[in-house]
Amino acid sequence: MTLAYVDEEGPQACAVLYAADVQGGAEAGAGPALYFVTSATTRHGRALAEPGARVAFTVQRDGQEWTGLTGLQGRGGCRTLTGAEREAGWRVYLERFPFVATSERLRDALERTALWELRPDWLRLIDNGQGFGHKEEWSSGR
Repeated sequence: MTLAYVDEEGPQACAVLYAADVQGGAEAGAGPALYFVTSATTRHGRALAEPGARVAFTVQRDGQEWTGLTGLQGRGGCRTLTGAEREAGWRVYLERFPFVATSERLRDALERTALWELRPDWLRLIDNGQGFGHKEEWSSGR
């Protein structure tokens, strides 16, 4: 996933590995949640830690032909998770990336790093397989 954000230095983007929970985790009716790991000391970590931080993001597979291109565009808010919420998000992350759990060194390093939740409030699916420029949108109504 590519995250775009703005901080005191201006706009910037970064790539992160993510895991999705389309059921929205513990918050019933909250919509999908995306989980990613990054240090709060990185430029994007510091920007995302600001109260009310917002991001834009894109998700797509590499190597697609334009005639079958599919992907998501979205916007939402981010926050770090702690306690039971972190444990629940971590389970989703490990389900997507089981190699993290099997590598003690990697698991230990990531467990010491912040786990973030991105809650999209707007999504656009692009699916050229249904016709060039085919789009569907979702909004949480916030």
